[in-house]
Parts: sequence; structure tokens; C-alpha cells
Amino acid sequence: MSSLNPTSGTLGTKSAKHLLNRLTFGVTKQAIDEFAPLSISQALDLLMQVPTETLPPIDPDTNSTWVSDPTAGETEGLRKGYIKSWWLGLMHNNGHSLAEKMAYFYHTHFTTIESRVPYSKMIYWQISLFRYYALGNFKELAKKICLDNAMMFHLDAHLNEDNRPNENFAREFLELYTIGKGEQVGDGDYTNYTEQDVRAAAQVLSGFYFDETGASIDIDSNIEQGKINSSDGQVAIRHFAKEDKKFSAAFGNTIIAPPEVTNGKTTVEGVLDELDQLIEMIFAQEATAKHICRKLYRFFVYYQISEEVENTIISGLANTMIANNYEMEPVLRQLFSSQHFFDTDNSLAEDNSRGAIIKSPLEIALGGMKYFGITLPDPQTDAASFYEIMENVLGMVGDQGMNFYEPFEVAGYTSYHQAPAYNRNWITPNYLAYRYLFGEYLVFDKGTKLGLEWDTVAFIVNNVSEPGDATLLVKTLTDTLLPEIITDERFNYFLYSKMLDNFSLMDWENEWRAYQITGNDETVRPLLETLLIGLLQSPEYQLC
Repeated sequence: MSSLNPTSGTLGTKSAKHLLNRLTFGVTKQAIDEFAPLSISQALDLLMQVPTETLPPIDPDTNSTWVSDPTAGETEGLRKGYIKSWWLGLMHNNGHSLAEKMAYFYHTHFTTIESRVPYSKMIYWQISLFRYYALGNFKELAKKICLDNAMMFHLDAHLNEDNRPNENFAREFLELYTIGKGEQVGDGDYTNYTEQDVRAAAQVLSGFYFDETGASIDIDSNIEQGKINSSDGQVAIRHFAKEDKKFSAAFGNTIIAPPEVTNGKTTVEGVLDELDQLIEMIFAQEATAKHICRKLYRFFVYYQISEEVENTIISGLANTMIANNYEMEPVLRQLFSSQHFFDTDNSLAEDNSRGAIIKSPLEIALGGMKYFGITLPDPQTDAASFYEIMENVLGMVGDQGMNFYEPFEVAGYTSYHQAPAYNRNWITPNYLAYRYLFGEYLVFDKGTKLGLEWDTVAFIVNNVSEPGDATLLVKTLTDTLLPEIITDERFNYFLYSKMLDNFSLMDWENEWRAYQITGNDETVRPLLETLLIGLLQSPEYQLC
């Protein structure tokens, strides 16, 4: 029976690796060793620490940031690349931070297509919003996204006025971001909401505009946002829908009445009060909490949701979410502490979720870089070198099927929402070939395609207690690099076919001893590189 009951005892190596694989952007042997003796409560205390404040990206030509500059220019496309590189750098250097993975989850949930946004700094402030609310309140984040500049351009919210309604944002806000579609039971009736509700929500959301000047600042997060067209706090009704907003029976026939109007104008406070009422109405529905919990489950646990999981895990998490007014930390703690998350709630093999999620291209790239302990140039003091490397990484992530911040459709990357395949969409013959190629670049071509610097032999020396013991060496790598313990047959394949080739165990021991004495690694290095390539190109490594 699927259970949210908490796991007990210390994590151990296997569970520590699973936890870190799912909640961060990659594991290292050192991190696994650090978390293995901890209880789940102690581990989550570390993972849920709020990251330290980070400096914004800088332009390498000026050595200064531009994210509060009100002007756009010909370099906006280049600057968007800097911002994406900056965020990948934070993901790579995040240590043990769930917050960065949650910010990425919010990017996949409240997706924006960057090419629709003319100002690069709006992408920066949206990422900052996701990072600010990473472990905070989902309902508050949903409210803030209604005034997010990048989102306004992405879904045409800035074109939505009383006399020319645009329902794009209101529709996606209901369908994708909050309550979600239920079964269609009638013409324009999707169980959880109707077309009437889309129109009414669009009326509430009318009159909001982007603000490229940086003058509109969210008082809670100090993040740049959009605005409500106003003069001295007064909003002209020609922009803002002034009639009653009437919702369907799905929302209890709620009516959101317009704010008081004087001389054809209302106040900014009145407009925002209507937004508050809309948010409270949507989030009062149990279906909203369940929709969000399903997205969390598919992102962090498994893409398939059985009837049993729906009735136990999803319902239980939704109850916790509602009871805590959509604060995320209690929900995340409940999920990641559960027996279900660690596959210990039953003995069935067919519903195991460990090692059952296909890594995104982003996780393939960052996970490999983190595992091998690769250090990136400082993005503040050596920005040009940092951006050059990260541009290469972003290009290879794109080759693997993920054009970062530029998904194919408004719903986001298909692997996070498109049934029935979900994360299996990451794997096609072409995408898989580029996954394998990334491993080769990582190990063989550090100075060319990617520009990364690390040493294979030094890595083995620092991570394997007795490198001369070939069996121990392969076991250390497979235990830490692959998501699950492999069969004896697979282990022997990596040991004898991928590493030793025509060597015996004793031959390897002798060659390693000779390397230690002479420092000449011309024999051991290619064998180690062949082993690492075999692991990075294995089916098991594609999973987490």
C-alpha cells in the first residue's frame, strides 16, 4: 500500500544517493558519504537551507550588470544567453540545495518562451522570482506571476483590456498553472472550470501592463514586476473591466464585484483586491492542490500516477498543502520523508520509482560536471571564459532536445506534461546520440568543444580508496554514478569488457603500481577513460 508514513533510521548510501539525485542537480561520492549517516529529517534540514544571496549576471564587455537598465538594445539576445548561463552556473554550484531544483521546477511549471520576451532583464527577474519563492508559498507565487513582466509577454497578458479582452493568460492560468482541467463533461465545461470562468478571470486580469523601466517593484521580494496603468494611484476604467465578474458553479457561482469607481477611475488597491479574490477563490478548491501535487509527483517521483497513488499520496499531499495554506516546505518534507518516495512502502518491483525517471538533458550535463568535480570560471571575475563554456554546455543541452527557456509550446517542455510518455520524450535516436556524445566530450575533449578542465586519473585517485583494486574501483563508480545497484552480469561487463579488456585483475594492479612509481599514466589513463565513457553511455546512467 502506497504510504506517506515517514521513513526511519539513517539513510545509508543507497537512499542518500536517491535523495540527492532527485532533489539536486547531481551527486558526488563525497556528498553521498556526507548524507548516508543522516536521518531523513537531518538530510532535509540541510537540503532546505535558503541559498545565500547571489550577484546578478554581468556583461563581459562592461564588467557590470544591466538587469536594472530600462533600455533594450541589439545585445538583448546575447544577454539572454548570459542569463541562462548564469542560472546554470548557480545550479552547478548549488551544493546541496533543494531550492535551486524547486526554482527549476517552477520554470517548467510557469514556463516562458524567451523569444517572446523583448527585454533580457525580464528573464532574469522571473528566475529571481522562482528562486525567491522556491521553498515558500505557492499561492503567493501564483499571484506574483500575474504581474511578472516575462509572463505578460509570453501569454499576451499586457494586451488584455476591458474593450479588447485577451483570454490567453487567464486560460493557461486555470488550465496549466493552478486548478487544471478535469474531464470535459459538456460544451466548454472541464469539470474544474468552464469557458465562463476563463472569461471572468480574464476580466479580473485586465489592465495589467509590462514595465520595462524598473519602476514597479514587488514590495515582498524587491523584484521588478509589471504594473497597473495608473496616475497618482488611479486606474482608468477604460483599461480595467468594471462589471461584475461572474463565475460558474465550479467556483460556487462566485461573483467578484468591481471596486468603487469615482469619475471613471478606481484605485490600484481596488484592482489588486480583485486579483486577491480571484486567487483565493481558485486556491480554495481541492482540485487546485491536487493538480499542483500531481505536477510535483511527476517531477520528483514518477511520471505514472496509479489510482492507489492518487487516493493515498496525491490526496494526502493535497490535504497537507491546504492545511498549510499552500506553504511548500511542509508538503515537500512529507513527500521526501515518505516510505513511498524511498520505495519502502511495499515489496512490489513493478511500481518501483527509484532509477525510473529519465534525466533531462540539463541533468545529464550538470550531473556529469558535478560528479567529476569540475570547477567553472568565476562568472564575476572571469565572465568571458564562464560564458564561453556555458554557451557550449547550453548548445549540447539543446542538441539533446532541450532548448533551455525556449520550449516548443506554451505548456512547456513536453517531457513534463505530455501524456502518456512524459519523461520518455527525452529519448529519441538523435537525442540519445547527443547524450552519448556529451559523455565523450566530457571525458576526451575537455579542451575543445566544452572547454572544461579536469583530470581523469586525478579524479580516480581522489575518489577510490584503492585504485589498484579493479573490482573496488568499478564498484565505487557504479555505486555512485548509477542510480541503482546493478546485476553481477552488468558489473562484470563494466569491469572486464569496458575497463580491463585484455588485462587481468593482476595486470591492472601491476600497471597501477607502475603508474604510482613512475607517474607515467599512458597505460592506465585510456583504460579508465574507456570505463567512464561506458558508464556515461549506459542505459542506467540515463536514469535517476
